[in-house]
Amino acid sequence: QLQASGGGLVQPGGSLRLSCAASGSDNSINSMGWYRQAPGKQRELVALITSGGSSNYADSVKGRFTITISRDNAKNTMYMQMNSLKPEDTAVYYCKALVRLVPYWGKGTLVTVSS
Repeated sequence: QLQASGGGLVQPGGSLRLSCAASGSDNSINSMGWYRQAPGKQRELVALITSGGSSNYADSVKGRFTITISRDNAKNTMYMQMNSLKPEDTAVYYCKALVRLVPYWGKGTLVTVSS
């Protein structure tokens, strides 16, 4: 089960941190990632982190967003620090975990960047 949180309303240039908790042993989770879907647009990958710690970012967020993962016993929590937010970052953000190559999605959290 995935539980995402941390969305909200922020002014342009502001920051937010999203978190997503997933239960499962380290060796069962292949990767975790954040996706977003803006109104009228397709869902897109924002950032991905593998079990080995490698991360990838969409070009539009490179240098502004940072994805990390922490492990505590059987719980893995993924974070995404979002800085220098822009209005075009407004979207519903979803977390996804690939567990033994099976994808699991969390409910979205809305991020609104507006003055």
